[in-house]
Amino acid sequence: MTDTTRIALVTGANKGIGYQIAGQLANLGMTVLLGARDEQAREKAAAELGVHPLALDVTDPASVRAAAVAVEEQFGRLDVLVNNAGISGGRAQTPSSAGLDILRAVFEVNVFGVLAVTNAMLPLLRRSPAARIVNMSSSVGSLALLSDPASPFAQMGASAAYVPSKTALNSLTVQYAKELRGDGILVNLADPGHVATDLTGFTGGRTPAQGAAIAVRLATLPADGPTGGYFNDDGVVPW
Repeated sequence: MTDTTRIALVTGANKGIGYQIAGQLANLGMTVLLGARDEQAREKAAAELGVHPLALDVTDPASVRAAAVAVEEQFGRLDVLVNNAGISGGRAQTPSSAGLDILRAVFEVNVFGVLAVTNAMLPLLRRSPAARIVNMSSSVGSLALLSDPASPFAQMGASAAYVPSKTALNSLTVQYAKELRGDGILVNLADPGHVATDLTGFTGGRTPAQGAAIAVRLATLPADGPTGGYFNDDGVVPW
């Protein structure tokens, strides 16, 4: 799908998977807004990709409001929103030892930040004839996979912050899909797999470009595409 009139915003896009999503959407002919809070990294990444930098800190209500105003003033609508910004919170996350400050910080970005940005951009998305929202999740957010003794995910260490934040994001995404179904806005979850980025300590076996592919596919779904789904490159991810 190539459409030079489509406007897309990718949050947390100055590096990693978000950077690749922004680049791949731009290669499809979209006008891409690269959202990031670090000014120097944002400007550098946008220049490299030939896209538009957009100041955006998903945890700062004033920044989120200003970003929505900027999009409205410059473009008047938004066709694609990819909520990619996320943090891991570090390694010390067992439920018995993780501090509440870690949990709050992770949920602030991974869950509340998604809600804040989505709600700020919804009036602009509703002006699109075919709006798409993609929330970047992870297989670790799957209760089915983590509770299955035969799954490799069952061998992961316990996490009270990052893993539950992705499970919460999955549930929130389903609720958005229910609410927006009548508006024709398709809302889905993308699982990029185990990607080598700074979030994973560069331990993943997949490249950021590979991880970006599923998000790009969901961002360009046709009108009869799914909504409220949880997908990776192989298809549906179990809840």
